[in-house]
Amino acid sequence: MAGAPRRVVVGVSGATGTALAVRALQLLGAAGVERHLIVSPAARRTAAYELPEATFDAEVVHNFRDIGASIASGSYPVDAMIVIPCSVKTLGAIASGVSENLLVRAADVTLKERRRLVLCVRETPLHLGHLRAMVTATEIGAIIAPPMPAFYSMPESLDDVVDHIVARALSLIGVHVPGAPPWQGEPASAARAEGRRAGIERTQDRPTEGRRSAESEPGR
Repeated sequence: MAGAPRRVVVGVSGATGTALAVRALQLLGAAGVERHLIVSPAARRTAAYELPEATFDAEVVHNFRDIGASIASGSYPVDAMIVIPCSVKTLGAIASGVSENLLVRAADVTLKERRRLVLCVRETPLHLGHLRAMVTATEIGAIIAPPMPAFYSMPESLDDVVDHIVARALSLIGVHVPGAPPWQGEPASAARAEGRRAGIERTQDRPTEGRRSAESEPGR
């Protein structure tokens, strides 16, 4: 992908994780990206339970059933698409190419046009069918990016966890969020690791010396 995206399709399916979708839309808007939004009926039901007062902000909001929308055609220029969160039902439909609604059709178009598609699959535990769907989606060009928290970022709140997950997902479509820099490594950690290695080496040396002393003692 050359440069930062200017137009992104955001799909929201019925898996838990409404906060992720809301935050992704906010950060895309702040980055100046034109947002085309598709929200499934199941996603709206989940949102009503998880975040009753949440709003999905976007420049263009498409009807979930409108397979004649602009983004249903590969001729309409779009830079990337992200489905966040992505239910296993939506994952399976995308993997099989069964475009029964606009969300899946837009994802299918993204793949056939060789554009970046990120699927933030939210489900656990996973059975073999889920795993095979992930493999298939990966084989046809999608990126599977489950919304997993990273504790090395030292989050102090749930908002911090959400921000890190969303920033990481958006980086996969070329949107880099200010205040969420990539991991650069920590010299102090490297120094501690080096110290542990040195300590292990010294510990390994001491028993050898002890055995030699014992072997040299008379009567042993």
